[in-house]
Amino acid sequence: MKRMAQFLKVSPHIFQEAVEESFPQYTQSQIQEIYAGIPLPRRATRGSAGYDFFAPFSFSLAPGATIKIPTGIRVRMDEGWVLKLYPRSGLGFKYRLQMDNTVGIIDSDYFDSDNQGHIFIKMTNDSNQGKTVELAQGTGFAQGIFLEYGITVDDEAEGERNGGFGSTTGK
Repeated sequence: MKRMAQFLKVSPHIFQEAVEESFPQYTQSQIQEIYAGIPLPRRATRGSAGYDFFAPFSFSLAPGATIKIPTGIRVRMDEGWVLKLYPRSGLGFKYRLQMDNTVGIIDSDYFDSDNQGHIFIKMTNDSNQGKTVELAQGTGFAQGIFLEYGITVDDEAEGERNGGFGSTTGK
């Protein structure tokens, strides 16, 4: 296997800002405790392609509800690689848990963004059976798979990223 990436945590300050923005119920000391407990993504078995991302805190997601989860994670990877994010397949199968952008794409140059390449995962419980998703802190809820990609022979992209969602479209 080719080793071309490394997961790291974002700084405590970046994580705190992200949590305070969407989850004001947490105090600063609770956020620090949450941050300290975040494990880096990892594969469950030798044959696993996906690196499991773990819920930084417990959450409940009713049918039709959406949550934007600050993972506290960033990833440094070689150019020519991308990290694709998906819900854990069991959660999709049981609850129709779906990512709002279908598949999350983390580009290699996202690591150096102002937010330190902080990976957020926005999901919706699309259950048509009235099932609420209950996930405990530390439960795997998403998985990331690294893929190598190519570019066209006439590619001349020279732009530089500084942001996350939609930052490379020029708008």
